[in-house]
Amino acid sequence: MAITCPHCGLQYDSTLFQFGQSVRCDCGMNFDISEGHQLMMPQPIEGVLVDIAGVLYTGADPIPGAADALRRLKASGLAIRYLTNTTRSTRARLMAKLHGMGFDVDTSSLFTAPIATLKYVQQHRLRPFLLVHADLEEEFAEANCEQPNAVVVGDAGDAFNYRTLNEAFRILMDGGVLISMGSNRYFREPDGLSLDMGPFVEALRFASGVEPTIIGKPSANFFQQALEDMRLSASRAVMIGDDLENDVGGAQACDIRGILVRTGKYRPVDETDEAIRPHLIVNDVTGAVDEILKTAHER
Repeated sequence: MAITCPHCGLQYDSTLFQFGQSVRCDCGMNFDISEGHQLMMPQPIEGVLVDIAGVLYTGADPIPGAADALRRLKASGLAIRYLTNTTRSTRARLMAKLHGMGFDVDTSSLFTAPIATLKYVQQHRLRPFLLVHADLEEEFAEANCEQPNAVVVGDAGDAFNYRTLNEAFRILMDGGVLISMGSNRYFREPDGLSLDMGPFVEALRFASGVEPTIIGKPSANFFQQALEDMRLSASRAVMIGDDLENDVGGAQACDIRGILVRTGKYRPVDETDEAIRPHLIVNDVTGAVDEILKTAHER
């Protein structure tokens, strides 16, 4: 049995994976799979990677149904790891926030870009100038920041100003290393979209000519750490995210399937992007979990 694109006639093998939502054909058209049809997927899902901000909550508000969806996913026995580029709070504060919203998340399953960045800095014996949010500084308490020979950039919020950016620029011009915790262009706050670290890293790159090392998503190393922790190959994992470029695109570049949710920073234009085509687009994390569990139950 095959799925046929109603626009170009391209057929997909329907014996491999169950999904009941929107499919992006190679011709660029989105179409719905009717009940019982299946989208081409080579391996069963055994592990799920989940983004946090924009998928589980926005600002201080949990996304309706998200906590229950995670409980069902955890009860299924599938491996779960949480990957986040959130750089405005420490891992401890992030855990407290998640637990306060009713999310049952284990510290060992949470992979944060700041922790990965600290490890990178220590392994390479770098002395970072921290261009980060004030609430994140304590995460780098173990780093030696005297006489900086590197610049570490996160979502610094109001700490992004001429003085701090120029200080970072001078360090780079003196031979410093540029490290970014992610390449996110923007994120969603309760009052609208806000600039993330990516545009400021790009400004520093442009001015200094120093290419940044990206530690968090979409870095392949960041995804690989989670896969190794689950002891799974990329073909047996799926990523749920609201960021087309860093979540879905980053995962797909590592041969991990990507599901885009219509929450957080999602915009309708994401569904017509020519470069990145999610394996599945659903309304929210509840819809993503429904489809993943449906597939698991039918295998």
